[in-house]
Amino acid sequence: MKKSRILAAAIAALTLSVDASATNGYFTHGVGVRSLAVAGVGAALPQDGLAAALNPAGTALLGSRLDLGVSWFRPDRGAQISGNFAGANGRYDGNDTEDFFIPELGYVRQLSEQLSAGLAIYGNGGMNTDYGVNPFAAFGSTGSAGVNLEQLFITPSIAYKPHPDHAFGVAVTYAYQRFEMKGVTAFDNPFFSAAPGYVSNKGSDSANGWGLKLGWIGQITPTVKLGASWSSELDMQEFSDYRGLFAEKGDFDIPETILLGVAWQAAPALTLALDLQRINYSDVNSVGNPLQNLLEGNALGSANGGGFGWKDIDILKLGAVYQFSESVTLRAGVSRSDQPIPRSETFLNILAPGTVRDHLTLGASWKTSERGEWSISFAHAFKETVQGQGSIPMPFGGGEADVYLQEDLLTVGYSFSL
Repeated sequence: MKKSRILAAAIAALTLSVDASATNGYFTHGVGVRSLAVAGVGAALPQDGLAAALNPAGTALLGSRLDLGVSWFRPDRGAQISGNFAGANGRYDGNDTEDFFIPELGYVRQLSEQLSAGLAIYGNGGMNTDYGVNPFAAFGSTGSAGVNLEQLFITPSIAYKPHPDHAFGVAVTYAYQRFEMKGVTAFDNPFFSAAPGYVSNKGSDSANGWGLKLGWIGQITPTVKLGASWSSELDMQEFSDYRGLFAEKGDFDIPETILLGVAWQAAPALTLALDLQRINYSDVNSVGNPLQNLLEGNALGSANGGGFGWKDIDILKLGAVYQFSESVTLRAGVSRSDQPIPRSETFLNILAPGTVRDHLTLGASWKTSERGEWSISFAHAFKETVQGQGSIPMPFGGGEADVYLQEDLLTVGYSFSL
């Protein structure tokens, strides 16, 4: 009963806390303190109760446990406009809001030798910019400018081991997302929007939705595991307060992802793991449609309305786990992703500069008792600038917008074996 009360209280606290994070586009680079420490690897290397966020088959390989964690996230983002005839030239700092805190919870219960159930609660991603000096003021916008997108996922999972070497998992994901846009009233008129008055400065709007996850992990040789998982596109409610901004009357679904990986026991104390992840941003019109659609008669908010122009991306992740002693485990990782933002699409992405590509991560765990263990991870996403090329349309004075992002993420977690 005591454990049940602790779990219920933790879930309540987590579901009331949603913050913005973005490392691979606007998706987090990993889930769980241990995965975060190895650059997000997790297809074939489940390490804690949040493993189902990456591959629900991992729920079968963890025993019974409870994992709690919190991340401190600090992005550095901004833009520069040059060659603009409307008077928007200058450097713009998007860091008026600097610090974000992101909680996580993972719970797994082994029901039998073959069957396990789990629950993962985590921030899937998001985006935040906060410009005290408005980059769009020269075009008629007033006040500060920026966006805030937050995504909370709740993923219950079931995993089954029909054979000692193979596990299969299935999960459903409930997603809650929240969005706010401010300071871009220059777009909030009948010339640019199919629903004028519903583009900017409408406060925070929220939406709910559901998706499916499927996964497999197999022990192929005594030292090699393979893993694969698929997460469907999450069908979300529309942001009705921003139906004049996002294509299809405020639709903002969450993209499909595919994950493949291998884990190799290179030595008794050393495991190496490699993941390849794909995020299909372009399948979501509000994210993938180019801004050029707006100039071709497809107003913001319409079925094929202009958007942020993001491309699909592939991310390659490499992680290492070293058992330094009976009580200490060390971790490290690197990753590199494609660039989701084309050079022609930087103007609107002043508000959403999800540009970073390269991550370096470090972490460690310290077993403090037979059942308890502390873990820590640190991730640095190196500064990446996308320089605009034909990026500002002539109706806005032409010229170029350059956007950049750099990030740091520190995560601390505690695990209980149940």
